Amino acid sequence: MNLSITLEQPSKKLALFGSADRHLRLLRDTFAVQVVNRDDELRIAGEPDAVAKAARALDALQKKLRKQDWLTTQEVEQAIGLASGGVEHHTSERIETFAKGQAVKPKTPGQSKYLAAVAENDLTICIGPAGTGKTYLAVAAAASLLKRGQAKRLLLARPAVEAGERLGFLPGDLQAKVNPYLRPLFDALNDMMDFEQVKRFMMNDVIEVVPLAFMRGRTLNDSVIILDEAQNTTVSQMLMFLTRLGQGSKMIVTGDVTQVDLPPGTPSGLADALRKLQGIKGIATITLDQADIVRHKLVQDIVLAYEKKPVRPAGADEENEAPAVFRPW
Repeated sequence: MNLSITLEQPSKKLALFGSADRHLRLLRDTFAVQVVNRDDELRIAGEPDAVAKAARALDALQKKLRKQDWLTTQEVEQAIGLASGGVEHHTSERIETFAKGQAVKPKTPGQSKYLAAVAENDLTICIGPAGTGKTYLAVAAAASLLKRGQAKRLLLARPAVEAGERLGFLPGDLQAKVNPYLRPLFDALNDMMDFEQVKRFMMNDVIEVVPLAFMRGRTLNDSVIILDEAQNTTVSQMLMFLTRLGQGSKMIVTGDVTQVDLPPGTPSGLADALRKLQGIKGIATITLDQADIVRHKLVQDIVLAYEKKPVRPAGADEENEAPAVFRPW
């Protein structure tokens, strides 16, 4: 199939094509099509479905260039990713956080579904590979609820499980030792509000970032509670966490069941919860996949490569695997 697309703004040809035709190469490599520029027209040749997807991506990019003068690689990869899904995604969702003049928006249909689930349910479990925005969007949604007065507190927790490394000999007190585990949560939080505001909220116990072990024995009302890297919880830890949910609270659990760092033979609390909580009203399970990855395009390729040839630690068993219906891919 051959298709010709007229360039809306020939003067922005370099922005559309990218330096050394970088953007066009991404289109060619992703969709296995030929893309040639002739007299302010782009001619696309290839399989009909691939040509249609490449055309959708180019249309989205030309629309962006109506409002701006350049395209980032991330914007091009996002347009290609959305076109690969077979539908165009136009979203007006904006998550207003404490950061002035900035709003967080879902970038894929899967991310939109995730945020809708958080809004509609008291407990949302989101699984998916690295780079899909599981943690970032959860923190953004929580910060928005805090800003609008729909929650009084924000609590972020992570299991302190080492990914094949030993941190016990790091210098410092307990807080200094657990900070490496909690750093990703702080990074997301610092995008939602300035440093002084985070510091003030933490001093006043409006925001709490803690290792999972510190959650035992607590009941959390009128709060948003996020558990990150939940695949590294044990079954008993997951039960302990889930039963912290109090009146007027929302809970968000995120994780990647393909990256379990528990000792061999130890069942993952996340995989166990996915099996046991199916069909309970008020609990939503969202599965993101490689099409929702919004990091560098290579992250998608890496995830796909490992999917084709999974790495299983010695002694691992099926207890750490999600049930088929919840498998990320």
